[in-house]
Amino acid sequence: MKKVLLSTLLVSLLAACAGQDVKDQPQAAVEDRAAAQTQAGADAKPTGQQSVTANPLKDPSNILSKRSVYYDLDKSDVKAEYKPMVEAHSKYLTSHKDAKVAVQGNTDERGSHEYNIALGNRRADSVKNMMNVYGVPNSQIETVSFGEEKPRATCHDESCWKENRRSDIVYQGE
Repeated sequence: MKKVLLSTLLVSLLAACAGQDVKDQPQAAVEDRAAAQTQAGADAKPTGQQSVTANPLKDPSNILSKRSVYYDLDKSDVKAEYKPMVEAHSKYLTSHKDAKVAVQGNTDERGSHEYNIALGNRRADSVKNMMNVYGVPNSQIETVSFGEEKPRATCHDESCWKENRRSDIVYQGE
């Protein structure tokens, strides 16, 4: 009986949230709702029915499905447009103490191998430092630089280079 009541309550709560227009809500409210949905999914017990709550890390409509921070040429500072995403991942990590991420720094092909490894490190560290500010302990974050070794795009012009200047947030076990 408790399981049925809990399932009904959860479905009602999610249905009420789904009826709200996300565009009309401030960004913080959207992120808080995502965190609440994440926590509700973590607390839910299997009842033999298909789960109503999807994995927020894989839900394309959730900010947590976004994993890349892009940079300008020779820069490693996180742009304002990516800060809400980094903050959302930080909130997820602080509420899921067993989750761990690797922040992978990448560069385009220009520059020497040594320079690109160092720049990739600075990019990964900038995301890690921001996560630390939001309360994520170092034990949950690993950083690595791939330099130009793992390009997302392989052409040799700005359209590809901008895709390769990034840090990727990769959850352990994915």
